[in-house]
Amino acid sequence: MKLGLIGYPIKHSLSPWIHQQFLQQIDRNGTYVIYETKSEQFQETIKKIQEDKLDGFNVTVPYKQTIMTYLDELDPYAAEIGAVNTVVIQNGKWIGYNTDGTGYLTAIESQFPRLFNGEKRVLILGAGGAARGIFYALSRASFHTVDIANRTIEKATDLLPLNITDKVNSRALSFQEAEESVQDYNLIIQTTSVGMKPAVKEQIISLQYVNKDTVVSDIVYQPLMTQFLSEAYQIGASIHQGHTMLLYQAKLAFQLWSEREVTIEPLLTGLEDILKGNE
Repeated sequence: MKLGLIGYPIKHSLSPWIHQQFLQQIDRNGTYVIYETKSEQFQETIKKIQEDKLDGFNVTVPYKQTIMTYLDELDPYAAEIGAVNTVVIQNGKWIGYNTDGTGYLTAIESQFPRLFNGEKRVLILGAGGAARGIFYALSRASFHTVDIANRTIEKATDLLPLNITDKVNSRALSFQEAEESVQDYNLIIQTTSVGMKPAVKEQIISLQYVNKDTVVSDIVYQPLMTQFLSEAYQIGASIHQGHTMLLYQAKLAFQLWSEREVTIEPLLTGLEDILKGNE
């Protein structure tokens, strides 16, 4: 199998290691190539991917929406979200999928099943491609409230129509409003790149008033313990690290490419060791 990843910056992505593990699980040879691409190089990279005759590839920031104009088909789930993180190439056709939301939901439920009982309130920080998938998935799960906060409220407001159920309440907030109301939520999810290496001291909002029974989640996985998670941990809140979402969304993508079932359990310890070694 010939697979790859397009995005920027992705030089230090661990996706090649993850998908090599999956290839070993199904006893298949294959490659997973990094296409680190600045915006002015995007069309050139698309041609390179076509020439390389891949079986599929992942898409990460900042191209989860840009890639959509290059696709022949869209999975209905990805079409509703308006973002793609996985492309399957079949008979020359490029088909777009989104495994972010389902991957995140599976990751958080596996660690904190209590969040899926009763009327829970969720705050999403950020309104980019990953936030779209996560918001869409959460708005269809058993939550009372799923609010979105962003630096520009207009961008957060743009995501609200993705919630098509009248059973879930949603609002768009500023980061300041979110910071002042963190005590109101059972789950807080940081979906931006703030705090990612090398800017490890950056933090999107303060968690000073967060409750100890709140789960604080960060989809950034380098470093494994972000400044955001560190503050939550020191306060006594539960934390959910980003590498689990990385593995679950990768599992779903790989299964789309290979049409074979794989498991993340054998990868968890190895990935954590790699990430700790990179800190």
